[in-house]
Amino acid sequence: MIDELKSEEIIDKVGGKFRLTALVQRRLAELMQGGRPLIKETEGKSMLEIVIQEILQDKIAIDEGVSPGSAESRDKN
Repeated sequence: MIDELKSEEIIDKVGGKFRLTALVQRRLAELMQGGRPLIKETEGKSMLEIVIQEILQDKIAIDEGVSPGSAESRDKN
């Protein structure tokens, strides 16, 4: 399980080790506060294993922080 977090596949998928750490931390907090898993096969898996599978199956990703109402989109008008 921890070895999956070190694989280049998952690190590249989210854009680096620090982004992966932030995504895992945020998603674990959501699950611990009652969030529902986004994958079907959760039986016998820890929350960390669920988060890893959600990332590998492209169910979650880092929010880039650019929204339609952001300054960047307003500057284009």
